[in-house]
Amino acid sequence: MVEKTSAIVLHQVKYSDSGIIVQVYSRKFGRVSIMVKGMRNRKSGKHNVHFQPLSILDLVVYYKESRGIQTLKEFSVSYSTDDIQGNLRKSCMAIFIGEVLTSVLKEESPHEELFEFLRDSIIYFNECQERFLNFHIAFLTGLSSYMGFEPGRRPGEEYSVFDMINGSFVQIPPVHGNYATQEVSGILASFFQSSWHEMENISLTGSQRNEVLETFLRYYSLHLPGIKKINSLEVLKEVFR
Repeated sequence: MVEKTSAIVLHQVKYSDSGIIVQVYSRKFGRVSIMVKGMRNRKSGKHNVHFQPLSILDLVVYYKESRGIQTLKEFSVSYSTDDIQGNLRKSCMAIFIGEVLTSVLKEESPHEELFEFLRDSIIYFNECQERFLNFHIAFLTGLSSYMGFEPGRRPGEEYSVFDMINGSFVQIPPVHGNYATQEVSGILASFFQSSWHEMENISLTGSQRNEVLETFLRYYSLHLPGIKKINSLEVLKEVFR
């Protein structure tokens, strides 16, 4: 059956001499794998830029629910993410976010609100001309609410430790040992209570940003035990150190 859907590209891998398999999160079907034929040959290869992480596309696919990999019939660009793809720092961040989403979004039914969150976040990121260095942390903060473990806000400054098991701020480090340092806890508290625009103004050094990111990924891994190692993390840390 031929189906139409909007989709966000998460990741791609080579398939045969000329094709690729693209992981996308679609509005209509949730996460699906799609075979794109001829994308690595000379004639069609120029279109491969449209299948980079966080690209937003309108797809026409030959879809069969029982099939593990669907086949692309045609596509068009739903929203151009040229600024993400043309900016080294943004493109590295996009690869990281795409890898995280590939790991945490399992083969599941569609989720309209999650799709809209992803789409709106990508558009915001693409249109940010500066002060986007905290975007990936802000994005993980927002995504956690859709994953079912949104952290609570800090009741007061005396609650100086973030308990990663319970997703809350406490006054005394918990005995289970899964908690953030006071410095990182304070930074996380700022993210958890800020809007997108306010998060842009959270001033961090490169080492602080990397420590906060590593802590938040650990928080994710505690609540999503099957999450894979994020290989692009080290590259991202080098770019933003």
